Amino acid sequence: MACLRPLSLLLLAGMLAADCSGPPTRTPEPGVDAAILTAGSAYETRSIALPGAPSDGMFMDYLAYDRPRHRVWVPAGASGSVDVIDATTGELLMQVEGFPTAEMERHGQTRVVGPSSATIGDGVVYVGNRGDSTVCALDAVTPAKGACATLESMPDGIAYVAATREVWVTTPRDQSIAILDASVPGAPTVKDRIAFDGEPEGFAVDDARGLFFTNLENRDRTLAIDLRTHEITATWLPACGEDGPKGLALDHAADFLLVACTDHVVVLDAGHDGALLSQVQTGAGVDDLGYVEATHLLYAGAAHAAQLTIARLDAQGALTTVAVVPTVDGARNAVATDEEVAYLTDAHAGAILVVSPAAEVSTAPPASPAP
Repeated sequence: MACLRPLSLLLLAGMLAADCSGPPTRTPEPGVDAAILTAGSAYETRSIALPGAPSDGMFMDYLAYDRPRHRVWVPAGASGSVDVIDATTGELLMQVEGFPTAEMERHGQTRVVGPSSATIGDGVVYVGNRGDSTVCALDAVTPAKGACATLESMPDGIAYVAATREVWVTTPRDQSIAILDASVPGAPTVKDRIAFDGEPEGFAVDDARGLFFTNLENRDRTLAIDLRTHEITATWLPACGEDGPKGLALDHAADFLLVACTDHVVVLDAGHDGALLSQVQTGAGVDDLGYVEATHLLYAGAAHAAQLTIARLDAQGALTTVAVVPTVDGARNAVATDEEVAYLTDAHAGAILVVSPAAEVSTAPPASPAP
């Protein structure tokens, strides 16, 4: 049974750690403008330690940001818990325990897996757990644990689809997407399955146009899927290379799809046959993407390059780098707030890395002069 721990109990153990000093000065890398690195040095980074994290770190994947409630949901893998961060205060708010974990082998290494992905639904947060191949519902406020649905394969990415009141879950190990009925909030049930000739990776939802986007990582393809018929309506070539495309983000108003490759991000025109509009270099190790439509800012954490690239998307689909912020080895999968604060998983430390602009820095475009 899940157990909640309020903030006060967690702080007694000294679980919250912060370092508000600016990132160190770096020598510009080939192809990176020195002025951008200078801008990055004006950002502040700090670390929020997660309770129950093993000393050698823990695997973490997809975070979720509940924008109306200003909460970051952290499926915390080997700890068997889901942690909730208050984005208003930047502090750990509570912990939901009691999720099963399991050992698995990948690329010759054994690791413990557990909760690994989350998505925000209608008053409910749905959590995918690799430990027992389930998707469980948590109340978005309390957050009491509700019912769980068991999948045929281990969940990867997870996305709530408001238009159909469903939860779509990528399950790349059996080359499919599982679809859950979420018409009764808090009680997901398995509804359907879509099979592919490839491994689905990443997700973005366009409720208004009735489309779900995913990639086939092992085939270097990006797909548009009809939400109701489940038919593939378009197949595009992001040209990411043999490592394939990773995460996705969507600018709904402009109908631009941002696709993460391992060391860069490309912009596809989803409204015009997936035409390639622009790209921006990020450094190696990009997986999922954070994108804030209110500010048109992209956040791409490069785990191997140990840096966060912040780029602005304009009305023509061009990405322009705003800052490159030094992070730590392994930091990736950012989510970001409207206040330009980014949260990244730091698997090696079993923590969440927080990147925010210094008080005197703003990435907002200059205001137009008064008439």
